[in-house]
Amino acid sequence: MKVGVVREIKVHENRVALTPAGTERLVASGHEVMVETQAGVGSGLENGLYEQAGGRIAKSAAEVWGACDLILKVKEPLAPEWPMMRKGQTLFTYLHLAADRALTEAVIKTGSQCFAYETLEVGNTLPLLTPMSEVAGRMAIQAGAQWLERSRGGSGILLGGVPGVERATVLILGGGVVGTQAARMACGLGADVTLMDINIDRLRYLDDVMPKNCHLVFSTPFALRSYLSKTDLIVGAVLIPGAAAPKLIRREDLKLMKPGTVIVDVAIDQGGCIETCRPTTHADPVYTVDGILHYCVANMPGAVPRTSTFALTNATLPYTLRLAKLGAKQAIATDPALRSAANVINGKIVYKAVADAFDMPYTSAEQAIG
Repeated sequence: MKVGVVREIKVHENRVALTPAGTERLVASGHEVMVETQAGVGSGLENGLYEQAGGRIAKSAAEVWGACDLILKVKEPLAPEWPMMRKGQTLFTYLHLAADRALTEAVIKTGSQCFAYETLEVGNTLPLLTPMSEVAGRMAIQAGAQWLERSRGGSGILLGGVPGVERATVLILGGGVVGTQAARMACGLGADVTLMDINIDRLRYLDDVMPKNCHLVFSTPFALRSYLSKTDLIVGAVLIPGAAAPKLIRREDLKLMKPGTVIVDVAIDQGGCIETCRPTTHADPVYTVDGILHYCVANMPGAVPRTSTFALTNATLPYTLRLAKLGAKQAIATDPALRSAANVINGKIVYKAVADAFDMPYTSAEQAIG
């Protein structure tokens, strides 16, 4: 199969979907690999490294899209890329369709076979979402600490405080991978951390493994509101696989918060779990609503591409090899993990949470392949 890797065009997105090591593996398995020129430069991966691994360098994205059967990306295709997608071509990337109706309608029209990293499921795990969730969870605390500085509009409190002075309070919504990593980072910096979740078994587990300055609370709207007035940094880390995130904090709830409180909504890729959140970029990461700073960068791991690219490829490569070997139709028919990654096939939505998000028709992946 001809496998293509294009350069990401999202603002300040420096990750690339395949490393030279991954290129070598694909070539050794009998596939051709075409990489858009400078696709890996943001991650410190020059053209020559891909050529040494057996890849071929293309002069443009259009050349890659036009020549290849399987396209590998990191982020969802943006509007300038939609016309280059074609019927029967396979796309493997983070899609997050449930948060974007325009994107969903666009990929339906292309007739492409669209597989999403974030919905690929093995057992009860999401192995292709996990590495970027680990990065984003840790980055959420770094970003929050920076924007709490008074010069940036925050309340001017240091996360860990100093002896004799109170430390910052951090509220984390969701105890999955993002929330757990964020809590570990915040606890390590000495903050007073509260993590909320609705899964009592998860809370029991976290109670055993988290530091003593991490307090576990069963999440209810009443409990959440009771913490808002005393919190300095809020991290939104709620995930419903493939579906839009639930809105846990409403616009009116901002009145309960202290001026200069910072919100970091990591769930923004799936629409955000705070009503006042909208996607931002690394170039323009924050805005203020009712005195509350909102940091809602939709591709946080893109800021640390050297770490993120290698972590992502380590996770995706085994599935990329299987998808390249089988092709979309056979992958859906025979591989349960890749079947769970299928979101739009032959112009039909085959992931139910996406169809439900927009009240659009749902078709099973098996039916969509005929």
